[in-house]
Amino acid sequence: MARRAALAALVLAGASTTMFFSAAKPVALPAAPPEKPPEARIANQPKVPGTLQLNVRERREEPKGSGKFKVSEQVLGWEVSETAIIVCDMWDDHHCKIAAQRVGGMVPRMNQVLSAARDRGVTIIFAPSETMNIYAGSPHRKRMEQARPAVPPVKIEKRCLRNPDSEPATLPVDTDLDCDDCELGPVVRRHTRQHPGLDITGFDGISDSGEEIYNYCTQEGIKNVVLMGVHTNYCILARPFGIRQMLKLGKNVVLARDLTDALYDPRQPPHVSHARGTEIVVEHIETYLCPSVLSADLTRVIPGSDGPKARKK
Repeated sequence: MARRAALAALVLAGASTTMFFSAAKPVALPAAPPEKPPEARIANQPKVPGTLQLNVRERREEPKGSGKFKVSEQVLGWEVSETAIIVCDMWDDHHCKIAAQRVGGMVPRMNQVLSAARDRGVTIIFAPSETMNIYAGSPHRKRMEQARPAVPPVKIEKRCLRNPDSEPATLPVDTDLDCDDCELGPVVRRHTRQHPGLDITGFDGISDSGEEIYNYCTQEGIKNVVLMGVHTNYCILARPFGIRQMLKLGKNVVLARDLTDALYDPRQPPHVSHARGTEIVVEHIETYLCPSVLSADLTRVIPGSDGPKARKK
């Protein structure tokens, strides 16, 4: 009997416990976190009318097979909405101190040219290689990352090297080791970001990826590319967004010859001044790769070409 009484007491205790909890207020569970909204798209360069008048210079072999090259000039019209300027490796520092000094001397004029070209509707893409961590999360960086993927006609190389069948070797050589400092220091990375004297603003993009830059150019209908920056005989030629690669991707390409500089030591062949060494590289590019222009051509459009288009009724 005692055992039955104990069991009955347990049952009653369980029942009263159940009744107690059933009468209590329901406990509110924590709400599920809201789904993260999709990343907002970054606005891109508006398409506006306007035609750049480029006075391009190149060198042609005349007569064919003679080994003698003559300067040839012609005028090209490039629509601003189809044109981008790529600024190559204009860093805040360099292992070659005199090279860094020349970059600093180039910056004010380059910034003026970029500002004028930007105001006319030209796309500006900054490509300070190996510093993308500094710009992570910025609208200028996201603009390039968000571009729709495109399939390039050829592989985009990390370094697009010279094809000896179509482009002979030249001096100064394609190297990053020629420094004309009086006392040569160690060849180590000293750059951390783009030179602060160049404004990144508005609808500018920033990327050191050949794939991203190709995606963006394809998405935005950019057919024409201007290269400026450093160094003419190395990065300007061989970067994945440089002259050789852009030509292989089917772009119309020119070099801004007054806003570039070679990495060259006059103590090395062909034993000429640094200024002449840069000119030799520019002449090589004009002969075997693409024409060059003066940067002033990028600051203005043909009068009347930028007028508003008539609205359709």
